[in-house]
Amino acid sequence: MTVVVTPVRGRRDTTAFIKLPYLVYRDDPHWVAPLERERRAFLNRRRNPFFDFGTAELFLARRGDEIVGRIAAVIDPRYNARHDPGHGLFGLFECVDDVQVAEALFAAAADWLGGHGMTAMLGPLSFSTNEECGLLTEGFDSPPTVMMAHNPPYYRRLLSGCGFAKAKDLWSWRLPMPRGGELPPVFDRVGDRARRRANVTIRSLDPKRFDEDMAQVKEIYNAAWSRNWASVPLTDREFDHLLKELKPVLRPELVILAQVDGDPAAFTMWLPDANQALRAARGRLTTFGLPTGLVRMARAARRIDRVRAMAGGAKEKYRHSGLVPAVLTQAHRAAHRLGYRETEFSWVLEDNAQSNRLIQATGAVRFRTHSLYQRVIDPADTWPQGRVTP
Repeated sequence: MTVVVTPVRGRRDTTAFIKLPYLVYRDDPHWVAPLERERRAFLNRRRNPFFDFGTAELFLARRGDEIVGRIAAVIDPRYNARHDPGHGLFGLFECVDDVQVAEALFAAAADWLGGHGMTAMLGPLSFSTNEECGLLTEGFDSPPTVMMAHNPPYYRRLLSGCGFAKAKDLWSWRLPMPRGGELPPVFDRVGDRARRRANVTIRSLDPKRFDEDMAQVKEIYNAAWSRNWASVPLTDREFDHLLKELKPVLRPELVILAQVDGDPAAFTMWLPDANQALRAARGRLTTFGLPTGLVRMARAARRIDRVRAMAGGAKEKYRHSGLVPAVLTQAHRAAHRLGYRETEFSWVLEDNAQSNRLIQATGAVRFRTHSLYQRVIDPADTWPQGRVTP
């Protein structure tokens, strides 16, 4: 049967786009269904601040009446200005195990991106490295942590069969909580030297100064990640939007700030793994008007036992000051006091030798890999709207 690829138009198509993962992951015990209302808001061009500057086109693949695949073709001017003016992006890729369907989706995305002047495409990114990104390629034996991507193992084969090559690996590390919650002594030695300086202040997030403290986090984050591969700066509205999403699960004790003479210098932000609770909601907070998902989620939230070290760093002039080990040590002790039994450090670029050495020194073990892929857009590879493939 032929495959038909068309752009998403209207609420019915949007609902089909959101619902497709339930088909792809129906037999996957580790998949965590996102909240449908959150996905709808993410795709809403008025509500998602990415669309203040970026553009995207969503596509659905059909065989007869069945939805069998989806993809988003994305252009982010920040990425083009910082990294490569000819790179388009793709994301939100989901597909049945059929390379013909995958190729149809990628051809449609490539045609749209090529029509906007792009010469290559990189992904999956939804819609940037500040959100979920990467294709899971190693470590399929457990559910994903909060804001980490998950997909079937066959996706790697689909991308390879469609002409994609690996651009970069993103590594995740796992650290069971040590007895007493203490990191190796070297972290205390290095951190103590930083803390003893009279002009250094290291503290956790102050809920009474939440907006001010988080503004410092954003300042450090944008500075620390400015030279990272594929990174893009967070706008004020993107950061505020992200905070609104994270605030219900944020623990002030797990956000650590370091200042030098009042200058925001370094930070680390750890999140309780909300996915452990989100799994219980099964994608919906209410059913027939009853808060069944919300009740299940609230009960499961009491059993969260893992944290994700999701962001951190230091401004360039402070990178060798010992502040990063100092904030990590304080966050780790807080996680122990709060009763968490495992920390995940994710994600880290495979060639970020300094960060990977630091994390490995905690005793963490690398256990999961996500990969970003790219391919050239062939000008001859056109896919007019509604085109079918036999």
